[in-house]
Amino acid sequence: MRYDIPNAVLQALFSASIEPEDRLARLDERAGRHPVAEGFRERGQFFDAASALWVAGELVHVEDLVLHDAHMDARAPTHELTIAHAILRTRRRIWLSDPEWALSSGGLGVLRGEQVVAGTALLDADRGRSTGAAEEEDAAIDDDAGDNPLSLEFAEIDAAIERSQRLLDEQPGELGDSGLGGTERPSAPEPKGQLGLLFDDEWDEGARLEAWRSLIPAADRLPACLGAAMLFDAWEQIEPLRRQHWLGGLLVGAYLRARGKVTSHLLCFNTGLKTIRHERRRSKEQGVRLRAFLDALVLTGDLGLKELDRLFLAKTQMEMRVRHRRSNSSLPSLIELLLSRPIVSAGLVARHVGVTQRGALNLVRELGAKEMTGRGRYRGWGIL
Repeated sequence: MRYDIPNAVLQALFSASIEPEDRLARLDERAGRHPVAEGFRERGQFFDAASALWVAGELVHVEDLVLHDAHMDARAPTHELTIAHAILRTRRRIWLSDPEWALSSGGLGVLRGEQVVAGTALLDADRGRSTGAAEEEDAAIDDDAGDNPLSLEFAEIDAAIERSQRLLDEQPGELGDSGLGGTERPSAPEPKGQLGLLFDDEWDEGARLEAWRSLIPAADRLPACLGAAMLFDAWEQIEPLRRQHWLGGLLVGAYLRARGKVTSHLLCFNTGLKTIRHERRRSKEQGVRLRAFLDALVLTGDLGLKELDRLFLAKTQMEMRVRHRRSNSSLPSLIELLLSRPIVSAGLVARHVGVTQRGALNLVRELGAKEMTGRGRYRGWGIL
C-alpha cells in the first residue's frame, strides 16, 4: 500500500500543472459571482454522478437520475441508477459540510457508510425497562385512545412483538439445556463496514484509508491541482474502498475546495475525466497517469466555463419571454427549475410550480423549452 512519486516525475509535472491551475481559477472566479451560479452547482451534481458511472463502465441516463431523485421514477430503478443516486447524495453531503470534513477520518467514516455500534448496552437498557415505565406508557395509550381510534390495536401489536422478542431471546438457552438443539455455537463477530457482505479478511479498508490520508500532507506541499492529481492516482492504486471506489473522484473536488482553489462549487471532476482515454487513465507509467488527470482538470474547467455561458444565454432568452408578464406568473418558477435540472418532466414541473400537468405542459410550451427525449409519452424538457 506504499505510494511514492519520484522527484524526476514531479519536476516534469510542475510545468504541466500551470494550465489546470489557471483554468480552475478562472472557473471558480466566474462561478462564484455568476447570475446562474446556483443552477450551475445543482446541475453539476447530476452530471458528475452520471459521469462517475461512465468512468466505471456503466451507463445511467441523466433523466432517470433526475426523476429518481424526485421520487418520480418512470420505471423500476436499476442497480446502476441506485449507485448514481448514492453518488449524488454524497456530493450534496460533502458540499453542505465544512471544506475539511470530507478528508478527515470521521468524514471518511461517514461517507463510507461505517456505522459505529455502541454495543449491547443500549439494547439491554431498552429491554430492561422497569415495570413502572411500562405502566406509564400503557396509561398514556389509554389517554390517547379517544384521540386515535387505532391506538388500542397498535398497543396489542406492540405487546405481541415484545412477547415474540422475549421468546426468541430465551429460546437458544432452552434448546441447549434440553439437548434438542445441541451445543450453542458462539456467534462469529460480524464484519465491520457497509452491509458486512462478501468481505475479505485480508483487505483492511481502514488501514488503506489511513495510508491514503497519510499522503495529504505531502500533497499540501505541491500546487493544488498537482496535489489533487497525486491523491486521485494514489486512490486508484491503493484502492481503499471496493464498494465505493467512485468516492475518489468526489474527494478530488473536496480537496481542491479545502485548499481554496475551487470554493464556489464542488468540482465535477468526473465530467472531465470521462473524456480522457482509458489507456491514459490506466497506464502502467505513473507520469502518464498524472498527466492524464491534470488534463482532466483542464477539461473540467473548460466544460464548466462553457456551461456557464450556455446557461446564461438560455436564462436571458427565457427572461425575454416573460418580461411583460404579470407579477404572479408561474413562468419565473419554471425558469429556475429548468436552470437547476438537466431535464424536467411534466409531473416535476407541476409539483414544483403548483399547477396541474396540463398547466405544466402549457407553461413549457409557452416558455419554448426544448424537448429532449424525442418520445411521444414520458417526455422531458431541458436546456441545450
